[in-house]
Amino acid sequence: MGFRYSCACAVGAVATWGLKNVFHRTAGNFPGKVGLMIDPQLIRHLRSRIRKGCIVVVGTNGKTTVNNMIADCIENADGSVVCNREGANLDSGVATALLHSDVVDWGVIESDELWLAHSLPQLKASYVVLLNLFRDQLDRCGEIDRVQDAIVGALKNSPETMLIYNADDPQCCVVANKVQNETLAFGINEDLHLPQNTVSDAQMCQECEGMLAYEYRQYGQLGNFRCTQCDFKRPPLDFALSNVTIGEEGTTFTITPEAGEPWALSTPFGGAYMVYNVAAVAIAAQLAGCSLPVVQSTVNRFSPANGRLQSLTVGGRQVLLNLAKNPTGFNQNLKLVTQGEGPRAVAFFINDQEADGHDISWLWDIDFEELAARDDLVVFAGGQRANDMQVRLKYAGINAQVVTGARDMFVRISNLPVEVKAYLIANYTALPAVKRETEDLAAQGERYALHLVDQAECVQAKIDMPQPDSELQPLVIAHLFPDLLNLYGDGGNVTVLQRRMQWRGLPVEVRRVQHGESVDLSQVDLVFLGGGPDREQRLASQDLVAMADQLKAFVESDGVLLAICGGYQILGSTWLLGEEDVPGLGIIDLRTGRAEGGSGNRLIENIVLHSDLAKTPVVGYENHAGRTYLGAGVKPFGSVVSSVGHGNNDTDKADGARYKNVVGTYLHGPLLGKNPEVADALLRLALTRQAARLGTQATQLPALDDSVELAANRVMCTRLHVE
Repeated sequence: MGFRYSCACAVGAVATWGLKNVFHRTAGNFPGKVGLMIDPQLIRHLRSRIRKGCIVVVGTNGKTTVNNMIADCIENADGSVVCNREGANLDSGVATALLHSDVVDWGVIESDELWLAHSLPQLKASYVVLLNLFRDQLDRCGEIDRVQDAIVGALKNSPETMLIYNADDPQCCVVANKVQNETLAFGINEDLHLPQNTVSDAQMCQECEGMLAYEYRQYGQLGNFRCTQCDFKRPPLDFALSNVTIGEEGTTFTITPEAGEPWALSTPFGGAYMVYNVAAVAIAAQLAGCSLPVVQSTVNRFSPANGRLQSLTVGGRQVLLNLAKNPTGFNQNLKLVTQGEGPRAVAFFINDQEADGHDISWLWDIDFEELAARDDLVVFAGGQRANDMQVRLKYAGINAQVVTGARDMFVRISNLPVEVKAYLIANYTALPAVKRETEDLAAQGERYALHLVDQAECVQAKIDMPQPDSELQPLVIAHLFPDLLNLYGDGGNVTVLQRRMQWRGLPVEVRRVQHGESVDLSQVDLVFLGGGPDREQRLASQDLVAMADQLKAFVESDGVLLAICGGYQILGSTWLLGEEDVPGLGIIDLRTGRAEGGSGNRLIENIVLHSDLAKTPVVGYENHAGRTYLGAGVKPFGSVVSSVGHGNNDTDKADGARYKNVVGTYLHGPLLGKNPEVADALLRLALTRQAARLGTQATQLPALDDSVELAANRVMCTRLHVE
């Protein structure tokens, strides 16, 4: 293998010793990173340490749990394994795991989807297990098609690898359709009659421009799907799951191979997502030679200690700790909290470090409103973005208290009966600190209560909503094509507007106009238009072009229009649609072109503006490839006052556009969540429009307590050094 390989192994050993013995840190990535710098083919050379084969697990959610359970199955069947159990899943983490390994029977390797192309061609794995593909860390990963392309490219460079994939996920089926590798499909072959969430990551067919239809849907985009225009549909299942029961204490189901006897399995874990996860474990483990009894006993004994579905007891109180890092994962966690009887305490910890994604707009795609349906919850918000989490929960109808960490949360609930179960849900970099604090308290046993100080009274979570004034006509808001244009949590702007009317006891009606539907804008007071992925924006643009004259008349008659990102671009003379510059609606004198370097040259950053619509700074998050330039008579929405952030383009230091009662902007977040003055300015304009439409006096807006929103605003201003 040569001199480079020998040097890489030697340096990796020294780095491991130094990290563990001198710096007292885990050596999950650095030894492999250094080794790969010395020998770029290090993973290929270390592959010789694996005798029988290698299983690589990828997917947005669940891969660490599935990876570790497969490794446990093989070890419980008296096999030896190399496994990156702590989730170090870049090529450096894979190389480190192999450097630390002796000769073993199997490699069981978790891989980041975008990094699979770096490791799979060198590993030449026997199997790749593809669990699911959801939107995740849009500022880092981009849209799903980028992730799919990375997986497809990796499989094409490892043609002997078999793909085991979740056929209920149309995003995974696209990958399977694009490769020549042998495949095995698994899925649930019955309707579980589960309540559905608001946002799904796949509304459109990726093979054509048709919409997906479902015979039944389990959660997210997972289910028995078909395209309404082409022959894309869920493929025949090689492993069909049936007889599924899901309860708070666990699940049971049957796996029926296409050829062979059914396997009955049970798990101590609740949630539909664990049915898919455990099925993937069983299929992969059996292919690795494990018997069904070994798989079942492994699942029964699986007790994660890595913060994923980890159960603990703190002062006699049952505690569940789990990871959630995107809307689909969070929504499944909410199901765990809300199912079953009895009062609960739940804390959400959100960081925005590099590994998490700096943009946390995705919080507004989570159905926290499900929590507001219960009267027996207390809710807390923590992490670096605790204030943003508190704002999101407020607009879901939940009064959440900000906590400094897990210990603070346990202090606050210490006066609640121990029968109140606690749930701590954290995203990626927030999880280790939450886990450490919780485990420290659990280790103290009953003694932990002796250290509690400054007990704070818990606040009931549910916010009561006043009855609307029945003598007033409702303000009408039209949300255009939310099934297509709802990226980066932009639909949260409509939630903010709706709640701010309801909290004042003022009637409001939100008309959600889906693709293919029409609306009479003469009877509308405020229109919201968001942005979306390229494929969805192309389809939505056809609807918008068809109603261009009506939109122009609405704007010219002082209708209020808030447009974000792609919805903002299309209002001009030209805009970006995929890789094309295409004609826009021509409602505002502005044009959008492409930057030098193409669509990969994006403007991505937190940003603060000064705007005439607010006395306080306007904060948000920008993520766009277009460069927009304003024409005569159009002024910007605001000027950039933060040291980072760009706005419309690379030079103007201004964001968005103002024309009549139109506000266009690149600010996600959503815009209105932490900027209540902007929200109320739009509502006042809309109420004036409503009064003119109905021939009445404009309704006044009483003041609201915006301390939660303004606290989140201040946190970002302070971070970006804006007064």
